[in-house]
Amino acid sequence: MRTIRSLVIGTAALLAAGLTTVPASAASSGPTTTTFQVQGGTLDITTPASAAIGQGPPGGTISGQLGNVLVADGRALADASWTASVISTDFTSGAGGSGLTIPATDVSYWSGPVTSSSGNGVFTPGQPASGNAAPLNNTTPLTALTHAGGTGNNTATWTPSLNVHVPQANESGTYTGTVTHSVA
Repeated sequence: MRTIRSLVIGTAALLAAGLTTVPASAASSGPTTTTFQVQGGTLDITTPASAAIGQGPPGGTISGQLGNVLVADGRALADASWTASVISTDFTSGAGGSGLTIPATDVSYWSGPVTSSSGNGVFTPGQPASGNAAPLNNTTPLTALTHAGGTGNNTATWTPSLNVHVPQANESGTYTGTVTHSVA
């Protein structure tokens, strides 16, 4: 009991003399200005490396799918609009020439519907059904798919088809041409 009484008396004497330290008041909040950067990426298109679409006789039509085409928009823009287009070379067998060439204008393209997509905005196929197929050519691109509006990143995949109208005078052989998709 004597020890407690001495401690109380000693503490009271220190307080009276102003010799104790009292902790300073801590702030109730502390703002930190924080910044970061959201980086935009690129607008890319991925296409199949090759496609064998079938076979048929002169005077007939050969139809087949090219495989999946994917547009990936990683630009993170306020207006994430873009247009995918397609163009074709003529198709030739061997050295080409008379009876060994199918002009690009004898090849019809239809995008078909969008098979998968992500992001917001409106995805519109250029040729949503086979009845909308349009001829390709080697000078003026054909619209394959558009994306209008939306913000941020988005993706779209479609599986286009070709209808090749083989001229009656063409010879047999394997015909090769290049169908090129692009996006801007």
